[in-house]
Amino acid sequence: MSPRQNNASYRDLKNQVAVVIGAGQAGDPTSKFWGNGAAIAKILSESGAKVIACDMNLKAAEQTASRIHADGGFCEAVQVNATSATQIKHTITRIANKHGRIDILVNNVGETKTGDPVTMSEEAWDSQIQLNLKTVFLSCKAVLPIMEKQGSGSIINNASIAGMRFLGKPQVAYASAKAAVIHFTKVTGIMYANKGIRVNSVSPGMVYTPFLKKLGKSELAEEREIYKKITDHNIPQGSMGDAFDVANCVAFLASDTSRYVTGQNIVVDGGLTGSTGTGGTFSLNSKL
Repeated sequence: MSPRQNNASYRDLKNQVAVVIGAGQAGDPTSKFWGNGAAIAKILSESGAKVIACDMNLKAAEQTASRIHADGGFCEAVQVNATSATQIKHTITRIANKHGRIDILVNNVGETKTGDPVTMSEEAWDSQIQLNLKTVFLSCKAVLPIMEKQGSGSIINNASIAGMRFLGKPQVAYASAKAAVIHFTKVTGIMYANKGIRVNSVSPGMVYTPFLKKLGKSELAEEREIYKKITDHNIPQGSMGDAFDVANCVAFLASDTSRYVTGQNIVVDGGLTGSTGTGGTFSLNSKL
């Protein structure tokens, strides 16, 4: 398999300040596959944006930055715990003071854990809601006043098709959190529509990333089962997507090309959520 990189470019993004939270690139730094956050940072930088790659894992953020620097782009690596209101507020304020503004915010923090309403512990539920939903709230809470003062800004939240339908995987907390992200986006987008601020979400479908590869090699049987369900899924287009499919959609929503789009959730799934499951079965031997 090899990722497709027919990347979008938007001239109006040149010199815009883009904060990507959850931009760390995990795994082999020479891998042809990118994580969603890293690919988003990469695509925005290719349009000339000044990208601030934020991640709890500083080394992972620095890895993203180094890959972007190698191609002549601008990217700063910043360490931040996105579940901490204090850290997020401090980081956003520092970025705005240093660069004079924040034009784009991308919320890409997220992780799934297995469990149904009976078997999932309360601690695991709380952790999933905090990581997948509260992080979106905290970053928007910090950034929206800055964008409102500017009179402009674009926020893109990474949701998931798991928040739209049951995918056959026991991930009740993750699915609930992502459904809430979609609705949070819609409500917030409408509330700020007359302030020059657009808020949209992207819901990826089955996307091959380093994180997915990690699940396939996990020592936990339930994580290997998630990997199997994802990679064997019926996708009408016949193959999985990659992180650049997601990143190109984010770049469109960040740019003025989508100036009349707000409060929307754009699905990037090869037709999966619109299907009854009759598409051809995908396998890892299929060509991306």
